[in-house]
Amino acid sequence: MNSTISVQHVSKWYGQVVALSDVSCEIGPGVTALVGPNGAGKTTLFKIIAGLLVPSQGTVRVLGQAPRAHPELYSKLGFCPETEPLYDFMTGQEFLELSAAMYGIADPQAAAMRALERVQLLSEKDKRVGAYSRGMRQRLKLAQALVHDPEILLLDEPLKGADPTQRLLLLELIRSLGQAGKTVLISSHVLYEVERMASQILLIHRGRLLAFGDVRAIRAAMDDRPHRVLLVSRDPQRLAALLTERALVSGVTLSNGQLIVEVRDPAAFYGRLPSIVVEAGAPLERLVSLDEDLESVFRYLVR
Repeated sequence: MNSTISVQHVSKWYGQVVALSDVSCEIGPGVTALVGPNGAGKTTLFKIIAGLLVPSQGTVRVLGQAPRAHPELYSKLGFCPETEPLYDFMTGQEFLELSAAMYGIADPQAAAMRALERVQLLSEKDKRVGAYSRGMRQRLKLAQALVHDPEILLLDEPLKGADPTQRLLLLELIRSLGQAGKTVLISSHVLYEVERMASQILLIHRGRLLAFGDVRAIRAAMDDRPHRVLLVSRDPQRLAALLTERALVSGVTLSNGQLIVEVRDPAAFYGRLPSIVVEAGAPLERLVSLDEDLESVFRYLVR
């Protein structure tokens, strides 16, 4: 991967409190999600990458340069913080025009209008920010990060406070930014939403990086516990008996007509399952891998 953000052995501590501990990763174009519970160190990592904090140890490079030593990088970097440091006395358009002017954009008004349109706030452009709802403020912060069309976007909980319709809008926008070749690093607590927009994930807990990569690749590497598979069949008892007899499963649970099996060798299981189903005379109505999702991977790694 052609990395645009390089984090090498970064630690950050405040007295005796360790916020980050020896974090290393390479992040490139596309959407990468930073996932972890409150206090995991996500915001600290964002601020270090943005040049707002200095690491206690380690180095960060954005487009090959240290952000704090090269202020010109900020023209290529957009940051949407979790907190809301907005000017409530301004209108939405005035706030974005100010942001565009600070980036030296030749036509701040045109840039502000484009950003407002992208987050669907054009109809609210003349309303004072202090009267914006929480979801509208989130969209305005995102518009501020987009107003100068940066190459890299750091989005710290951008979906927080948005209603379902707004969340869908923001999900589609963030996904489109990644597809356009921009580097997007986003944090979120809502795991199923992360899976819908991110191609890579960073799992962080108590300041430590637990895993980095594709969800399924991470799950495939966790070979010290069986995979769980849900099977719904017309004859679950017969199917369970044959799977156990052929040693394709290490555990079986039958509840309310649903069969959950534990599988040590997924390749062998899925390879032989069709013939077992035919032999059992028990056509499958549903088959679901219960572990190949972000929530199960994160839960396992944190434990």
